[in-house]
Amino acid sequence: MSNTDPSNDPVRSRRQIISRINNAANRLGYLLWAIAMACFVTAFIVGFKGPLVNVVTACIIAGSILLAPSIIIGYAVKAAERDDLEHGR
Repeated sequence: MSNTDPSNDPVRSRRQIISRINNAANRLGYLLWAIAMACFVTAFIVGFKGPLVNVVTACIIAGSILLAPSIIIGYAVKAAERDDLEHGR
């Protein structure tokens, strides 16, 4: 097995699991923002009615709650992997 194989290193294995969960949260956050934008455009066309405004607000809030830490964690995982590769770990 090579040094870059996460199966022989518990830290890299855990980092890979965190990365997968983080990617799912990232996709879901962006999906919620896309839904919010689509609902906003629909609300703009048909008139700003209560239910559409509520969906837009809920999607923006939920998407932001998912995306804010997800983006930071994504950068942290990439930096840790890059540091491991640069130092031959």
